[in-house]
Amino acid sequence: MVVGTPGDHEEVPVTFRDLMQQRWSCREFLPEPLDDASLTGLFATAQRTASWCNTQAWGVHLLGGEALVGFGKRLTEHVAEHPADLSPDVPLPAQYVGAFAERRRGAGFALYESLGIERGDHEARTAQMLRNFDGFGAPHLAIVTSDRDHGVYGAVDCGGYVANLMNAALDAGIASIAQGAIGMYAGKVRELLDLPEDRLVICGVALGRPAADHPVNGFRTERAALTDVVTEIRS
Repeated sequence: MVVGTPGDHEEVPVTFRDLMQQRWSCREFLPEPLDDASLTGLFATAQRTASWCNTQAWGVHLLGGEALVGFGKRLTEHVAEHPADLSPDVPLPAQYVGAFAERRRGAGFALYESLGIERGDHEARTAQMLRNFDGFGAPHLAIVTSDRDHGVYGAVDCGGYVANLMNAALDAGIASIAQGAIGMYAGKVRELLDLPEDRLVICGVALGRPAADHPVNGFRTERAALTDVVTEIRS
């Protein structure tokens, strides 16, 4: 990826550090699909992800067009009617405490504030939550699965794959968001996609062009200080 201003005689390469500083999660997409060459490039790059013993346990079902519309409609209806019917293939966190809880709350508050949704407006909050299950209107939704026999190792490898897929998208000027919420209803996802039992549903990744002027795409989450997460040991 390169950046420059109109009239520049020279384009300035963007480094990986630059990309990471720019990375964000898109929550409202334009409906126009990406071209096949762009999609192929993203997944070809992500396929270079390192994995345990080079097992490459990830698998992807890439939904678009009418297939995505139907999938999103049926999954959204299921969650709306059975919100507590969780069926994750990967165990959910037992709890969030301390700094983890504060970061989680902070991200949620910033999201709803960007949309002008009050804390007590449960109807609006629910409506926004349900957008997770149609990919926030993205034209493409990748459902990432792992081999059941690989357990947590396969899930960790899929995490690396998802990060690389989103970074490849950012490098190509394409917006994305990883959607763990989709993995929380793995049972329904497996039914809708007719997935075999030996595949664990990890998450979804929505891909497309961002609705740049939408307020939900204006907020950014904060990052912890390095001193909070890096413990250096030298002796």
